[in-house]
Amino acid sequence: MPLNRSDLPADVLALLSQGTVIPAHPLALDADRQFDRRRQRALTRYYVDAGVGGLAVGVHTTQFAIRERGLYATVLEAAMQDRLAWNDRPMAMIAGLCGPTAQAQAEARTAVSLGYHAGLLSLAALAGSSEDALIAHCEAVAQEIPLIGFYLQTVVGGPVLSSDFWRRFALIPNALAIKVAPFNRYRSIDVVRGLVDARAEERVFLYTGNDDHIVLDLALPFAAMRDGAPVQVRFRGGLLGHWSVWTSSAVHQLQQIKAELAANGGALSPALLALDSRVTDCNAAFFDVANNFHGCIAGCHEVLRRQGLLEGIWCLDPEEGLGQGQSAEIDRVYRQHGDLADDAFVRNNLARWLA
Repeated sequence: MPLNRSDLPADVLALLSQGTVIPAHPLALDADRQFDRRRQRALTRYYVDAGVGGLAVGVHTTQFAIRERGLYATVLEAAMQDRLAWNDRPMAMIAGLCGPTAQAQAEARTAVSLGYHAGLLSLAALAGSSEDALIAHCEAVAQEIPLIGFYLQTVVGGPVLSSDFWRRFALIPNALAIKVAPFNRYRSIDVVRGLVDARAEERVFLYTGNDDHIVLDLALPFAAMRDGAPVQVRFRGGLLGHWSVWTSSAVHQLQQIKAELAANGGALSPALLALDSRVTDCNAAFFDVANNFHGCIAGCHEVLRRQGLLEGIWCLDPEEGLGQGQSAEIDRVYRQHGDLADDAFVRNNLARWLA
């Protein structure tokens, strides 16, 4: 049966509205590039114990190639089973959806059947289509599941989308949120403008996917004009590949931002604002910015491997691996920003998660 946002549990909807940490769930493989169920379970347990408010599964960080390998339903079901078996607190479960309309609808139906609450819809497969065609695609998929729009950066296949596209998206009755991830301030503001033009800023939640500006996206208000007056909009939380690593620290950072905003009437200390550049520096290493994001998945795997959560950095595509000099960049980040890591948290719990 199709799922509407009115069907969502009240506690899940409240979580998304208040804003939370949603990591993009990686895929654990063994040396033969086969699904490593034990390590995958350990990752899910890690995220749950880190205090995240949701998981995004079947997304870019999970590797789109799981579909070609027949692993899409397997991986989504594993995350759902493992998180429920480990802790039954409310969590927003997000399924990645991609491909042409028929494929995205089929994936949405699979996600709903497994208990997922929303679908994060990639438009990369339709990148050459008109905005009318893209909206029709979104409307069709939204017939199956509450939808999270996805402004994907162009370097990994995302189309450039106007503020009017985002206005029309926000007017879709089953639209739930928008992941803003163009890695471009102008385009991020286009999303804000579209949301405000649709008068949907209270109904459709903004989540940052801008891994290059995480802290400032969460800390600063955005403003768009409507009826001659500015309307302030804030990102509620983040849905990020970067948050697949050092996750307990990410949870703490979001809590710290929220606490300072509440205590200081919306003002943040210079120290917290300066954290943005440090987190971005870490992301440059993890996502292999120097090599145009070649090692963005393998880099996160490498951090998890160093912590013992993954056995290796294998990806489904043998051509995917660390970029030139990326390992040395991760070494540097550990030296300079090691206080942002959560290695001690992982070390103290790893045996439990792997059991």
